[in-house]
Amino acid sequence: MKVIFVEPDRCLACRNCERVCSFQEAGGFKRENSNIWVQVDLAKRTIFTMTCLQCETAICLEVCPTKALYRDTETHAVVVNEAACVGCRMCVAACPFGNMHFEKSRGVAAKCNLCHGDPECVKNCMAKALHYCDINELAMIKRKRMDRKLAGHAVSHDRDLRI
Repeated sequence: MKVIFVEPDRCLACRNCERVCSFQEAGGFKRENSNIWVQVDLAKRTIFTMTCLQCETAICLEVCPTKALYRDTETHAVVVNEAACVGCRMCVAACPFGNMHFEKSRGVAAKCNLCHGDPECVKNCMAKALHYCDINELAMIKRKRMDRKLAGHAVSHDRDLRI
């Protein structure tokens, strides 16, 4: 199963992912129509990007009274069937990560559908902070990232010893 993975230390908070997602899903550039969000906390100097985690046991899918949420057989993404959605917002309340939202203009629940297996946010991330990969590849990406951090620390530590 493929998911969108965020490398937080690479994110520049340009919000290009939000714009391209909003345009892809709703035809405009409103942040509230995006299915990926970038939060910036200037006081703490942090950037946090969030989108649907495509949970294996998706509570949002389980609580939908009209079965408007279903798992796509090709991408394994949890997808909203807007024609079946009655706008009860139970899925929004059930998502433990806050990655479901309600689109007031259309009166339906919305979430990341992985752009049917070709996520626009990943393709348009200028900093290459977003990856679309198999969940099993995440361990390798995280390992490489940790190796980079440790290598940088070892080099600076080695320089300190020469002084």
